[in-house]
Amino acid sequence: MGNIKVSVVITTKNAQKHIGDCLASIRSQIFNRSEIEIIVVDNNSNDKTKSIAYQFTDKVYNIGPERSAQRNFGISHAQGEYVLYLDVDMTLSRNVISECVSKIRTNDLAALYIPEIIVGKGFWINVRNFERSFYNATVIDCVRFIKKDIFIETKGFDENLTGPEDWDFDRRINQIGRTAIINSPIYHNEGKFNLKNYLIKKSYYSKTFEKYVLKWGKNDRIVKKQLGFSYRFLGVFVEKGKWKKLISKPALACGMYFLRFLVGVTFFIVIIGKNPLKNKGNIYE
Repeated sequence: MGNIKVSVVITTKNAQKHIGDCLASIRSQIFNRSEIEIIVVDNNSNDKTKSIAYQFTDKVYNIGPERSAQRNFGISHAQGEYVLYLDVDMTLSRNVISECVSKIRTNDLAALYIPEIIVGKGFWINVRNFERSFYNATVIDCVRFIKKDIFIETKGFDENLTGPEDWDFDRRINQIGRTAIINSPIYHNEGKFNLKNYLIKKSYYSKTFEKYVLKWGKNDRIVKKQLGFSYRFLGVFVEKGKWKKLISKPALACGMYFLRFLVGVTFFIVIIGKNPLKNKGNIYE
């Protein structure tokens, strides 16, 4: 592994708008640059994504068809003791890698969650960020910084899943070792909120939820939290004293519940449309 401590894997597709900022944030870390490896795994971009990536690293690959396969490929080529995987529209605050390395070593952890702050323009982006703030280090979240040997032990992301592959991976990590969360955030740039595109994306990711449920069982406690009404609409927002934050921002809370309702409707349209006779009502409660 030489002197490489951390391998950062970024999955991309037609991402020329974001990739420069993402890679620059890695280069700006308060951590020895020579100990960070950058791996970009592209999926047949036809814009300038690859050419921009080559300005930061010579480890640029072309693999598809989905991000699970891209992540597995990138991490399989990683030389670092630790791996951090990112979406291309994410940037790191300057202390992320140094804090991750310090915390995972000091506490003998398998992996770490990293708090996510959603940035962009307009009220609905503020709503999205408000909602996301409740999910950090819950069953709705997923670890991002992992010991590579632990990743290998889990066999990586399930390439049959697109959407819930993060949940599936997180569960298998937590079966192997202890996890925790750091303080330094990742910034997720969602730009200007577009409701139609948001729901299309949620609809696309929900198409393999049934495979995820079949894998773990519809009566599984965590599945019922992740896909059931009671936790997704109430529990995650009030547990551990979070209800105080919920009631402190009534406008954002109302906007959040409006989006959650639309996502729920979209999810059931997808599920019922695939199996109209069997799926009537909430099968995950």
